[in-house]
Amino acid sequence: MSNPGDADATPITSPRQLADYLAGGSKPRERFRIGTEHEKFGFRQADFAAPPYQPGGIRAVLEGMAAADGWEPILDRGNPIGLKKDSASVSLEPAGQLELSGGLAGTLHETRAELDAHLELVRRVAGPLGIGFAPLGFQPSLRREQMPWMPKGRYAIMRRYMPKVGGLGLDMMTRTCTVQVNLDFADEADMVRKMRVSLALQPVATALFANSPFTEGRPNGFLSYRAHVWTDTDPSRSGMPGVFFEDGFGFERYAAWVIDQVPMYFVHRDGQYVDLAGQSFRRFMQGELADTAAGTASMGDAADHLTTVFTDVRLKRFIEMRGADAGSVEMMVAQSALWVGLLYDPAALAAAEALVRRHPWTDYAALRPAVARQALEAPWQGGTVRELARDMVAMARDGLRARARLDACGHDESVHLLPLEALAAGAPTQAEHWLSRFNGAWNGDITRIYREAAI
Repeated sequence: MSNPGDADATPITSPRQLADYLAGGSKPRERFRIGTEHEKFGFRQADFAAPPYQPGGIRAVLEGMAAADGWEPILDRGNPIGLKKDSASVSLEPAGQLELSGGLAGTLHETRAELDAHLELVRRVAGPLGIGFAPLGFQPSLRREQMPWMPKGRYAIMRRYMPKVGGLGLDMMTRTCTVQVNLDFADEADMVRKMRVSLALQPVATALFANSPFTEGRPNGFLSYRAHVWTDTDPSRSGMPGVFFEDGFGFERYAAWVIDQVPMYFVHRDGQYVDLAGQSFRRFMQGELADTAAGTASMGDAADHLTTVFTDVRLKRFIEMRGADAGSVEMMVAQSALWVGLLYDPAALAAAEALVRRHPWTDYAALRPAVARQALEAPWQGGTVRELARDMVAMARDGLRARARLDACGHDESVHLLPLEALAAGAPTQAEHWLSRFNGAWNGDITRIYREAAI
């Protein structure tokens, strides 16, 4: 969401204004960039508990990173709750999961270098504090009540509201981590194509990146429990809404859906959050919430409201891929590689579009609960999802080779797809690897996962 002081105060009175705001993200193909977001759980090296905000916890990590590398703190009521530097930021998820929202990169090689530099800084600062970080899809050992809460005003509002609309919303907030890639579109038609292809194929990405087989120290029966959590969080703002696949879908249809169908959480006024959870943005826009401290609806409020949409693929002034569990460094970069390869090369996008059109979008939506349990072995059209993943990864490889962006050693970006090519060929998912370790070398000791998964 917008940081305090930089929100657009222009009044909003119609969905067309929000549609125009979204359309403002359109850019020529030569200006397409790659933005990545990676989350990871903190743990205390001594006892594997989640570090508190303070003392000696997540706040100290943020302050140490700011001092060591020139990041500027982002404050919420005087508390540092994030950092910013150039086009990148570091933010906190509700239970202190540390997230890098990377800068705008031109190639996947730059994305990998940025991630490596970030993780080196995190290790350098957190290590002396006795804190480590592990990127996993779901917190493997701790109960919900053992997770801390960060002092961010929006999270207090969401914490009160989530249990009203789903059984696992608080788990989503405190016990999940994801990896995302944010990609550009050229115009409305390009946006629609990319949204539909990526949303239909998002369950396949969930299967490829499955990395959350444990809950409270034991196997939970899922390979991506994080994906299962999203099936019982808040159906009004998550999943694969049919509106994205309807005839006539575009910026204005999306804006109207967000305004009319996605309930509000809050607005930000004078450094404070006004609780509007469950209210209609349409009524707010029409001045019908006069009995609150919200005042007049602004474009800044609408932009913030867009950040409370949690669909598997989310549209802002770019497109966010949100279906994957956090995982190893190689897998986090592979997540970006998959979607860059599929969506940024015209031939690969056309091939992916043809693949998706073989079946109605409802068939892909039906995969969501199946891949949460079985990942690549989930049934699909007489075979398994692994076969669909194989086609998808091959198209992405062709797309990356066509981009021909070389690193210093002469490798094109398809080198970052190697982990996914192994999975498509039959290798175990990250979740299956951890289950093998749990049932074998670890002798059922879940705490072993922290050091083996640590970045």
